[in-house]
Amino acid sequence: MTKPAPSFLEALKLGPMVLDGATGTQIYERGVFLNRNLEEVCLVKPTLVRSIHEDYLDAGAQVIESHTFGANRIKLGRYALAEKTEAINRAAVQIALEAAGDKAFVAGSIGPTGTTPGVMMDEEIEEVRAAFREQALIMAEEGCHLIIIETFRLLSEMRLALEAVADVCDLPVVAQMAFDSELRTADGADPERAAKLLRRWGADVVGANCVEGPQVLFGAAEQMVALDYPVSCVPNAGYPRLQDDRLIYMATPEYFGVYARRYFKAGVALVGGCCGTSPDHIRQIAAAARMMGGGRSLPAREPGPITILPEDAELPPVPMAQKSALAAKIVRVYEERVKATNPVPLGPDSFVVSVEVNPPSGLDPTRSIDAARMLQAAGVDVINIADGPRATVRMNNQALALLVGQQLDMEVILHVCCRDRNLLGLQSDLLAAHVLGLHNVVIITGDPPKMGDYPHATAVFDLDSIGLLRLVHGLNRGIDPAGKVVGQTTGFLCACGAEPGALDYDREIRRLERKRESGAEFLMTQPVYDPQLLERFLNDIAHLDLPVLVGLLPLASYRNAEFLHNEVPGMQIPEEIRSRMRDMGKGPAARQEGVRIAQECLMGVADRVVGAYIMPPFGRYEAALEVLACVGYEVQA
Repeated sequence: MTKPAPSFLEALKLGPMVLDGATGTQIYERGVFLNRNLEEVCLVKPTLVRSIHEDYLDAGAQVIESHTFGANRIKLGRYALAEKTEAINRAAVQIALEAAGDKAFVAGSIGPTGTTPGVMMDEEIEEVRAAFREQALIMAEEGCHLIIIETFRLLSEMRLALEAVADVCDLPVVAQMAFDSELRTADGADPERAAKLLRRWGADVVGANCVEGPQVLFGAAEQMVALDYPVSCVPNAGYPRLQDDRLIYMATPEYFGVYARRYFKAGVALVGGCCGTSPDHIRQIAAAARMMGGGRSLPAREPGPITILPEDAELPPVPMAQKSALAAKIVRVYEERVKATNPVPLGPDSFVVSVEVNPPSGLDPTRSIDAARMLQAAGVDVINIADGPRATVRMNNQALALLVGQQLDMEVILHVCCRDRNLLGLQSDLLAAHVLGLHNVVIITGDPPKMGDYPHATAVFDLDSIGLLRLVHGLNRGIDPAGKVVGQTTGFLCACGAEPGALDYDREIRRLERKRESGAEFLMTQPVYDPQLLERFLNDIAHLDLPVLVGLLPLASYRNAEFLHNEVPGMQIPEEIRSRMRDMGKGPAARQEGVRIAQECLMGVADRVVGAYIMPPFGRYEAALEVLACVGYEVQA
């Protein structure tokens, strides 16, 4: 069985990860009653267990657990199944590995024996150790990628389990304690003490699971994260209620999604669901992980239309230079000036310019269209229309794009954001955009609703930017995300975003590599104010061979500079630049200084980028043209 790459612990460093949900309660929901041993189902109904794993994978789980929680020899002995211990554990792991393939990590699940070490004789304690060793050894031999020791109420038994696992293998270990509503284990430890002991005894990841719902376990997670350990959190779907002889858990998937975002924002690395959770709960967790920038290191969790069908099912894509006038100019400038040994001179004909003009927040688009008209007259190639920037409510950007095309015959770059539309809606909008002649798109994940006008609005995030790029890449080859041949190809020119000043710089470079593999044809950076930082970034992405539009946002004042530096992710403004703005105060002098700073940054890399993506501050579009004066654009007085 192929092991996913990177390793589990390496993947955990890339960003939030998603664990699967309950297997036992899913078996119960699918008709197997609780009066029988649920782990034995791996032998008598293996297809049922596999279908549950597959449902969680489809929902977005990056880690699935073998159905072995209660499959230790001591517990199985209570059902007269001790002699089947090895067969059940091996079958359970094999089922999980077959379901996961190379799409997810498989964790061997080890639950408590139900004994109390504090009142046991030495030989009885050794029997418990032996039971844990037996399970862990089978899991390691069968090919599990990690082991999760979970739902332990007693630290004394958890210690036996951790020591037993260490005796037989070196797999990564996630150790999760069960806490009551007062955030105490059965032997009185709070989450902080429990986490410290688990790490001391060898756990790679510490966490909490079961017993309580998302709200209570959030308190446990906060205490553990404060210790700067990798933390997992796997709550129940609230408290169960007996209804018509069935146990019904009351916490909805949407409620789980709310708390998943809180967990990830607090720094929890791994989130899943325990008793009562379903694939719908995990789907909400997966959406939260995408929203928070989870490292999607397992490709199968993103749409993969390119690999679903044989190569001969794909149609030839439209060459990049033929997709639009913008595409043709980018290709020409990249070849003639950026990559050429004897480059053509820098000027409007050899420099690509996009200026951001956003839709109105009301019904009147006049000001936006007038701005586009002024920019077109000055020689700007395209305008860039965002899709609900900062999660604010604005007119649909396709509407403004159509009006600009109809009234000005000017090309636009359309932002396509993953936040507001599900997989169906995204495909529908893309097909409509293509038919309407809107072929230039920049694919972004999008800002979460909590940043904008309606912080409690539901975020969708069926895909992130990488997944959506792959979707468009498939459409450009005549294949939809389900693997169906469409019969025609789209001709989208696909841009992606980049943050040269990202806090996790290595992760940003890795994501850009994946965006390139997923179909990105050029990239547009966030605003940059440090030429050295931008130079480093261009050096580090040279192997991607992607044309770059450098992002520029002329500073309007010292206050504006301080806000961008301190409160906007991905923006770094050096102290020297902020000091220059402070010396200028505010008003026209400050705005002119902001233009000079943007020009300096642009000229520092003009020979390495195909052009600029300018975001005028506060709708002052004249500032964009003033910046462009340094590359030969004429600015009317």
